[in-house]
Parts: sequence; structure tokens; C-alpha cells
Amino acid sequence: MCCGVSRISGTYSIRKFVPCPVLHLTSFFIRLAEPERNSCSGVHTISYYPCLNIESFIWENIANAVGLLTFGAHFTCWVLRGGQNYSERIGVDKAEIVESEQGVVAADDARCSEIGVSMLRQGGHAVDAAVSTALCVGVVNPVGSGIGGGAFMIVRSSSTSKTQAYDMRETAPGAASQNMYASNMDNKYSGALSMGVPGEIAGLHEAWLQHGRLNWRTLFQPAIKLARDGFVVAPYLASSIAKCAKKIMNDPGLQQVFAPNGRLLQAGDRCSNLELAQSLEAVAEQGPQAFYNGTVGEKLVKDVRDAGGILTMEDLKNYKVDIMDALAANATGYTIYGMPPPSSGTPGMSMVLNILNSYGSSKAAEGNLGLHRLIEAMKHMFAVRMNLGDPAFVNTSKYVSKMLSQSYADKIRKMIVDNTTFPPEYYMNLDSRWSQLRDHGTSHFCIVDAERNAVSMTTTVNYGFGAGVLSPSTGIVLNNEMGDFSAPTELTPDMLPPAPANFIEPNKRPLSSMTPIIITKDDQLAGVMGGSGGLFIIPAVLQVFLNHFVLRMEPLAAVESPRVYHKLIPNTVLYENWTVIDGKHIELAGDRKAFLVERGHQLEAQEGGAIVQLVVQTLRKPY
Repeated sequence: MCCGVSRISGTYSIRKFVPCPVLHLTSFFIRLAEPERNSCSGVHTISYYPCLNIESFIWENIANAVGLLTFGAHFTCWVLRGGQNYSERIGVDKAEIVESEQGVVAADDARCSEIGVSMLRQGGHAVDAAVSTALCVGVVNPVGSGIGGGAFMIVRSSSTSKTQAYDMRETAPGAASQNMYASNMDNKYSGALSMGVPGEIAGLHEAWLQHGRLNWRTLFQPAIKLARDGFVVAPYLASSIAKCAKKIMNDPGLQQVFAPNGRLLQAGDRCSNLELAQSLEAVAEQGPQAFYNGTVGEKLVKDVRDAGGILTMEDLKNYKVDIMDALAANATGYTIYGMPPPSSGTPGMSMVLNILNSYGSSKAAEGNLGLHRLIEAMKHMFAVRMNLGDPAFVNTSKYVSKMLSQSYADKIRKMIVDNTTFPPEYYMNLDSRWSQLRDHGTSHFCIVDAERNAVSMTTTVNYGFGAGVLSPSTGIVLNNEMGDFSAPTELTPDMLPPAPANFIEPNKRPLSSMTPIIITKDDQLAGVMGGSGGLFIIPAVLQVFLNHFVLRMEPLAAVESPRVYHKLIPNTVLYENWTVIDGKHIELAGDRKAFLVERGHQLEAQEGGAIVQLVVQTLRKPY
């Protein structure tokens, strides 16, 4: 049975995901597929498992506003059966176009998109929808998100044209120190000692105080219901559970939720987390003080310390959200608003775009030669970005200014040679010879409401299931964000020294690749973007931006186009090469690969990469 125009017809078992070849969604629903983006071991190769018996696919979501046209590129779309039963849905195997003039919510789980939309229907601001969406994602996608972690949020107000950045990134506990992992570096990445002070609840509340219209309690109810009554385990979550079986079975809290009675949950099973529901209820009723200076926080701290962590109630009480003007980067005729450091995303994008712009023509980024130039520019960017860190602790202004500077980009462009590439040391100045941060999976969503207020938000607990510890009395998955700091004694694969700007200090935020952005042209909202996938986020968001806003690809084509990734070290170009769920094969074209090889690039196939979400609004005048 297939889905009819503007409605979902038929009756389906919640355990059976029925492919439907046609689905036209009216109003402002965005139905998304669900990638499994975090490997349990933290391996940087990212694979996605959206459906039973499907080995790999790519999921992305694009929207085009007024009318907000949403394109689903290569995805299985998880759709509600109907009503308000957010825990049940069916699978739709189809790339779709959806129109709306009212708003859009694009999350990495359809239930959460629907929940966000329900807040817009009630007259909520984009930030209201963001709060509900983030809470939902933390319940149904605990692999990469949750209130035990942190986030970056960009908010643009249509009435004032002001764009703000909310830094709710985790911080190092007060008892943390630069050499705290010297005797056992594994503790930096797993276990309660790897936990940073969570910031998501505090950040969501601050944004809501400034922009929210709906009752704070109202925003929590759908997520509470999902956690209390249970939700159907999606295949991407089941795949993550299977990959992280050892981690789950070794932790009583994780086992309690994801392997009740000693059996790992499978796709189609129902998962509930009663303790998390109770924690969310407390925060809904009492506000963030329940988490940062109340019973939820007290329980969390006890569980963390019992598991060997150093979190204290003072850490929670002292947590502060940093609210500032978004970092503005002018590139290719657009203004990109994003996070200042400790995010390296917006400065990194700006630097690469400025390098390409210095060629004097948009055609410089076209074709095989344009791809070579892009790769070279990304390598220069990755060499510089490790000088960034938390600006409250290190002076990052010199390097941010460089990365935003067209004159600096002009100098770098002269180092790019069109017929060859170079070894990694060529790209490193004496002050840029630092080991790369290798951060991990996240969850991103984009929201635009009827008034064209916009939110771009990326959330994370870092590795799959964070630290591998779930607080049994609160149901909260602990982050392992301390792994995103550099450590003086750590031996890294690239054999370079760790970056001093990113060393651990109490209350410091670690460097991040998260890249939530909002794009304007002539002060009009042009797009909302972001991505998931750790170190791959910046190259992925950058390439989709180039494809659509510079090379003028249609949004669907911009996202579908095969991508390349480079981490500077190893000196290897990773190119996407995989077959997606609708049978389409995504692979860098043979002539493009040959062109790169001729210039000395080492190539390696990559199953997957990062996830990108793009919302594009039709401008009032041509651009």
C-alpha cells in the first residue's frame, strides 16, 4: 500500500516499514530519514544503516522556503502513521519535494521533525520548535545527542535581522587539569572521567527566555511521552546498539535501557527510559535549576562520581551559557553567520571560500581543477584551525582575523599550484604544526518559522553513547567531550604535537568542528545549514554551500553531488563511493579521480561521510 497525495493512507504494523514510491506532503511537515552516524569505537569512517537489510545509504534533507521546498536526497523517510502517536511510523523509500509557506523543521528523526512542527502550529517561535526538537532527538537518538551533552545554536530574528550565537558547549570540570590523563589516555575518551559539564538544558532555556512564546512545560511534553511510554527502535539506533554491544553490556545504566533482561534491543522493539522521563518532567516543572541546582543534578553528580568521574554540584551551578553576536563572514556575495571559537566551522568555511574567491571568478571552483583547488584550500585551512580554542582562555583573534581575511586568503592562494599537490608539512607554518582534533558524531537540525525566524543547531554527546555511561538514577547518557581537548602527553596518529590552545583547563570549552550556519543575502534570509559527522562537517557543509550558492546547482543536486574529504594528515583524499537505499550509486566520477591522481593526490574510497541539512529560501529579488 502506498501513501496518497497530501495524506498518509493505509494501516501499518509498527514493526513493518513499508516502502512507498510516492509521497507529497502538504503544510509544513518535513519527514526525515535516520542515519547511524556514530561508531562505538570512534572510528572516523562513518557508515549509515537506515533500514533492515540495507548496508549503506546517504541521508540528507534540504528545504527551500517561500515556498519552503523540501527535497529529500537519497533517503528513507520515516513517516508518522497519523495522529499524535510520535512513536510509530512507516518507512518511505523516496526522494521527495515538499512545499510550505508556513515553516520547516528538519531533524534527523521524523518524530522530532513532527514534534517541532507541532510547536509551530501552536504559534511557537522557531526557538520553541528548537527546544522540543532537541529534547526529542536526545530521547530517540541517544547515540549522538541528549541533555547530558552540549550544543551550538544560531538564531536569527526576522524582526530585528539580528543573529545571535548560543554557546552551550560542555566545559571541563573544576577539578580537571592539563595532565589528568597522563597515566591512562583511554580515560579521556570513555568512562565517567571523560565527561564535561553539560550545557544543553541551560542553553535551550536562555534561547527560550529571549525568543520563546509557548509555555516551557509545553515544549517538554512530547519528549517526556516518548521517554515514558516508549518509542519504536529505528534501524539506525538498532545498528548502533549492536555496534556498541560491549559498551552497553559493560554499563548497568546503558544495559537497563538498551538491553533489558540481557537482550540487546532490535529494530522494531520498543525502548523506554523512565528515569529520563522523570528528569525531563522535573526540568519542565522547575526549570533548569532542577538540573543545575536541584534533584536531577544531585542524582547525576552522585552517579558520575560513583562511576569514577569528577563532576560536582559546583560545576553544575557555575555553568554559564555564552551568548554573543554570531560571527559574520562575507563570502561570494553572501553573509554567513555562525559560531565564533571554540567552533572552527565558520572561520574554516570563510578561509576556504576566500581562497577560492581570490581566483576572481566563480568558475575557479568548477570542474576537476576546481576540485583540486578546493582540496588544497581545505588542507591549508586544517593547518591553521588548530590554533583556535576557547577565547575565554586563549587569544584566538589573530587566527580568526586571518581566516576571515581576503588578503590572507590571497597569499595562501599563491601557494596553490594547479598541477601538483604537496606533503603535509608544506601547508604548516611554524606556528601551525599541531595535531588535528578528531571530534566525532553529532545531530543537526534546521528550523524556519512562518515569520522567517531561523534556528540552526548542532547537538552532541561526542562518541556513540558518549562516555559509555548512563546515569541510572536520571536516565541521562554522559558525554565524553573531554576527548575533544588536546593533551600534552598524547601520542597521535599524525605524530604531531598537541595544540596548546586546546589544552585542558577548568571551565574551558574544547575546540569543535560543529558548523551551524545561517546565510543571508542583502539582509534577506537565504539559507540555513549544518551537518553531522565530526571532522567531516566542515568539508561537507562547505561543498554543499559551494554547489548551491556559488555553482548554482539546484538544492537537491547540491546535496546529492559526491563529496571529498581531507584531514591534512594522513595525506589522503577520501571520496564518497557507495550505493544508497534507492539503488543509486554515489561515487566521484572516474575522470575526476584520474585528474586528482595525475596531480599527486592519494585517493581512498569512503562509504559515507557527513550528513548535511540545507534550507533554502527563495529571495524577493533575483540573486
